[in-house]
Parts: sequence; structure tokens; C-alpha cells
Amino acid sequence: MSEGDTGELFENWTVQMRKGVLDLCILKALAGGECYGYALVKTLVAIPGIGVAEGSIYPLLSRLKKQGLVTTRLEESSEGPARKYYRLTPAGKALGEEMQGYFQEMAKGVNGLPDFTVPSSPLPKKPATPRRN
Repeated sequence: MSEGDTGELFENWTVQMRKGVLDLCILKALAGGECYGYALVKTLVAIPGIGVAEGSIYPLLSRLKKQGLVTTRLEESSEGPARKYYRLTPAGKALGEEMQGYFQEMAKGVNGLPDFTVPSSPLPKKPATPRRN
């Protein structure tokens, strides 16, 4: 693989990273309290590096509701159609906190990795393990 091919690999990796952290972003955004869908979408779309499309958030919210992590309620709005509000359940709050802790530890570990350099002398060879007959 040539250096020029890494752009596609990087793009695929970033897509997987965004998918992996989007649930965490939703749970973290709702940890501050109830929020209606459109405001939540605007908050998530504005997160640098997430690059999520508005239309992809509502299916995630629906899945989180089916999993018992969020609840919803409708409220009439004088500005148009009724608004759907999302709120974390106790299970959603607990999972969000657990995910946040894991994410922070993982980021800390990755950020703490030293740049790898090739040792100036070869590593010692392991002694051969005698075979049992």
C-alpha cells in the first residue's frame, strides 16, 4: 500500500470512531437534563470531529428508547408541531457515566503512549524452550 492510499483508510477509521462515540455523545448531552429532539440534534451536529448528519440521530434515539436508556414525552408547542422531549432513564444515566469513564481512560492511555522507536541494539533472543518427549 502506498502513502497515497492512506486517505481512504483514515476516512474509514474516522467513520468507525464517530459511530462508536455517538451513543456516548447522546447520553452525555442528555445527562444535563431533558432536551427536545431538534435542540439535541443541533448540539450533536456542532461537536467538532463528529460530523454527524441530522437524519442519523433520530434512529439512534429510537434505538436508545427501545433499549430502555431514554424515555420520551410530547409537548405542544406554540411555534409549530408538538416537540418530542428525551430524558435519560436511570439505566441510561449509569451507562453514560460508565461509557464516559471508559472513554476517558482509553483516551488517557492512547495519549500517554510514547512514540515507538526502534532500539539501537537488537532485542535479546529468548532462550529456546526445551521440548518434552
